[in-house]
Amino acid sequence: MPQDRAAAFVADRLLLFGATGDLARRMLLPSLCALNADGLLDKNLRIVGTARSQLSDAEYRDLAREALEQHLPADRRGSMDAFLGRLSYQPLDATTLEGFEELADRIGRRGGDDASGGLAIFLSTAPALFEPTIRGLRHSGLTEGNVRIGLEKPLGTDLASSEEINDAVASAFEESAIFRIDHYLGKETVQNLLALRFANIMFEPLWNAAHIDHVQITVAETVGLEGRVGFYDGTGALRDMVQNHMLQLLALVAMEPPIHFDATAIRDEKVKVLRALRQVAAGQTVRGQYTAGAIEGQAVPGYDDELEGESDTETFIALKAHVDNWRWKGVPFYLRTGKRLPERVTEIVVQFRCVPHSIFEGDHNPKAGARLQPNRLVIGIQPEENIQLCLMAKMPGLDRDGIRLRSVPLDIAMPDAFTGTHRRIAYERLLLDLIEGDQTLFVRRDEVEAQWAWVDAIRALWNAESIRLKNYTAGSWGPSAAIALAERDGVSWHE
Repeated sequence: MPQDRAAAFVADRLLLFGATGDLARRMLLPSLCALNADGLLDKNLRIVGTARSQLSDAEYRDLAREALEQHLPADRRGSMDAFLGRLSYQPLDATTLEGFEELADRIGRRGGDDASGGLAIFLSTAPALFEPTIRGLRHSGLTEGNVRIGLEKPLGTDLASSEEINDAVASAFEESAIFRIDHYLGKETVQNLLALRFANIMFEPLWNAAHIDHVQITVAETVGLEGRVGFYDGTGALRDMVQNHMLQLLALVAMEPPIHFDATAIRDEKVKVLRALRQVAAGQTVRGQYTAGAIEGQAVPGYDDELEGESDTETFIALKAHVDNWRWKGVPFYLRTGKRLPERVTEIVVQFRCVPHSIFEGDHNPKAGARLQPNRLVIGIQPEENIQLCLMAKMPGLDRDGIRLRSVPLDIAMPDAFTGTHRRIAYERLLLDLIEGDQTLFVRRDEVEAQWAWVDAIRALWNAESIRLKNYTAGSWGPSAAIALAERDGVSWHE
């Protein structure tokens, strides 16, 4: 298919904003080094880091070396010195125009001169810096020619602020050159969900309201604030996790088969799902906040204790959502996410309906005493990537007093199924796609705004109905009201 200019080039320069920050040290630099070790970065690619810190090239390489030794397994650090040789650094205060011209000179792109290749920019900064950064990039000519930009979340705090950020970016870049990052989309099992649905004939005929009873999506964390006090208390679980990661997972589960495996076709189908989300009613949402408890045998403080003050920010949320379209009418999607839960797990559970008639139970057959359990598909995303399908099977024995059945899991542990392949960091794939111009795993503007519109309606409901926080003990699975949310429908959370 034809490609526009923004997507057609492979960048030979990568500019990292926020290059000394936590994300750069934990994810970006290790991912780039791993790609370099596998020979996946063009030999001419130069990487320029920028941030406020006053560092020389040598000092930044020392920072990068320390980050790689801490966060990248030793067997993935091949050619580390060669990778460090790609790095250079330019100090910059993005709040002013001063310094952007020097940055353009350092990159070799004053006035948009791209005769020697293209530029990929990765913005890993606070949202408040997006607009001044865009102004600086335009001022110095760094938005002209073969340039594309990657934006790390959060993209706003509501629909209005998201539109403001998107407008600012759109003033300098075409949509085809804007790569909005949701790192969950770079995870192997999330992508494997598409393969599971659309490369196997056994699932798609059953993937609808006639055969699926409900879907559960859980994103559970054991950690608390972990140094994110300033960000998290102004955000909360709904905006931190549901608005982006969880709604993207829901869209991948519920989307119609795309015509092609490309960015436009896949994102067209996802946005249809997001726009079909029914507004959540008052009895379909639970807000919670953790109090002191224990995680893995260790005492942990409550949220207010960590914050050193009272707060109305939710650290847990459970929702019952519906997608009002032909395929999913009447099928509930149960979403829950929270901090200080008993284990770290992200998973999707697809529960199928029971068989319409069981020959193995009932008064008509005195030997038919075996109760059936519905088939269940569990897609584990983290910490372990696996797919489990639970099927009913006969237990061994003569069965003179009636056949005995049991639900038996069929497990596909992804690392075991594909031995000899690396378990990649999600950012490896996303950074490589940014450099090469593939938008398939990135989020389009209409997706982001459809997500915000749905989440804003929930927050408006909380205010209108005065829906208050319910406390839960750290180390538990959230407030009892979240359990009741599902159990009212005869559903139990998968734990």
